[in-house]
Amino acid sequence: MYAPAGALKGRGTVWAMEHRFSTDTRVDFDDGWGTLQQAADEEQLPPLTQVSKENVNRILSGNDSPDIGFDISINPYRGCEHGCIYCYARPTHSYLNLSPGLDFETRIVAKVNAAERLREAMASKGFTPAQLNIGSVTDAYQPAERRLRITRSILEALSQVRHPFSIITKSSLVERDIDLIAPMAQQRMAAVYVSITTLDSQLARTLEPRAASPARRLQTIRALSQAGIPVGVSVSPVIPFLNEPELERILEAARDAGATSAFSIVLRLPWEVNPLFQQWLQQHVPDKAERIMARLRDMRGGKDYDSSFGTRMTGQGVWAQLLRQRFEKACGSLGLNRQRLTLDLSRFRPPGRATGQGELF
Repeated sequence: MYAPAGALKGRGTVWAMEHRFSTDTRVDFDDGWGTLQQAADEEQLPPLTQVSKENVNRILSGNDSPDIGFDISINPYRGCEHGCIYCYARPTHSYLNLSPGLDFETRIVAKVNAAERLREAMASKGFTPAQLNIGSVTDAYQPAERRLRITRSILEALSQVRHPFSIITKSSLVERDIDLIAPMAQQRMAAVYVSITTLDSQLARTLEPRAASPARRLQTIRALSQAGIPVGVSVSPVIPFLNEPELERILEAARDAGATSAFSIVLRLPWEVNPLFQQWLQQHVPDKAERIMARLRDMRGGKDYDSSFGTRMTGQGVWAQLLRQRFEKACGSLGLNRQRLTLDLSRFRPPGRATGQGELF
């Protein structure tokens, strides 16, 4: 595949790479008139984000992976404007016949009837409450949420029937919904996990260009914690020689801000994420690129990626073991719980059930 050179401010990649189902492949061709060089010399402007609206048939997704600590999930959007180059969800845009590269962060699909579908699902006779996570694939608080408020409508629906939920995000916008999250958290029905990949603002601007800055995320942890909401930190993904040296400092900063638990996942490079990430390495940290990939292969049985349950989140081998030991030792010394909070499912009341004063919070 041909990967274009250069970078666009505010975008994780400039590469509108073909997806794995593409039948056509395009490459740039020098026609002898200097066209390629002229295109390279011209100033490139970041493409505008396009948000399209979709009415979905269902909004709940089941989880069959033993590596993930929840049973069902809700993702209000497809694609994510944060543009994190490492995002394991990028390949999902292939199913929309869109590029996992530039399209993933500029062509966003909003599931505008999400709350309606959720209420229908919870009202069905066969529905059983379960550990539910919001934003496991793409961030539920990405920029489009400010205007569309889909995530907030989902929280309203869950709060009305007292179905517990957890949220994972790297956006400060989650603070807007403290009024909904805090009352649920007081009854052990809500928790928030904030992802902090690095404390280096310059690295964050290229690694995850439209997410909140590291300092702002720490402020979010503090705001949520002060509101009585259990907050965990996700130090993910861990990238050898890039953000891996910061592991202990990130955990300490999160603890000082109010986080009470932590988890961590080693970088995953499924499908199209692999060439996208390697192109990013050559573009932004060429002096570290070979070492980073070599260490990742050491932790993946010699491969760029291994999707096997049990090791896909942590890696395997000596280096993966040493990384786990560092993480566990740091969490122990900082008093951070390694286990995600188990939420109380017993308070759930299906939509449509008659309510009285005894049903109030």
